[in-house]
Amino acid sequence: MKELKDFTIPFIGLKLGQHPFHFEITNTFFEHFEYDEFNDTAIKLDVVLDKKTTLLEFTLTFTGSVNVQCDLTNEPFDQDISGNYHFIVKFGEEFNDENEDLLIIPHGSYEVNIQQYVYESIILSMPSRLIHPGIEDGTLESDILDKLEELSPKQPKENVEEGDEVDPIWDDLKKLLTDK
Repeated sequence: MKELKDFTIPFIGLKLGQHPFHFEITNTFFEHFEYDEFNDTAIKLDVVLDKKTTLLEFTLTFTGSVNVQCDLTNEPFDQDISGNYHFIVKFGEEFNDENEDLLIIPHGSYEVNIQQYVYESIILSMPSRLIHPGIEDGTLESDILDKLEELSPKQPKENVEEGDEVDPIWDDLKKLLTDK
């Protein structure tokens, strides 16, 4: 996968200590990963690089919203999203990214690309079920919700009024429960 230059951070000329970086993440970022679950994206990402003599510490902090489809009604809504992620970059003989919290880059490297860590931390911070807030508080008007309500099974009445006829099959089935 081609690296996005915006998320490549050169560290060779930086002094020891903390260095902040700010990014605006839009849908084009996720299109690069061929991820099309978001209709629209507005996320602010703050990256703090803590440069030390033998390693680099990255802290990613993001907040914003993504427009997604509701899992129940397929209605679009804005899902708030926030989170943070911390990982370490060390220097070694060869590139190794097998550990999700430790990235090893070859000696002599002068920059590091953090796009994969940004992508994964945002995707993993999404809730597993996307439910429109209007469903939870009952304010969403939707044809799908109306149809689901219409087709949902009705609760049986506990007390049958005297004079109402009861299907005799139910009496036979109730006998099965009591016969042992």
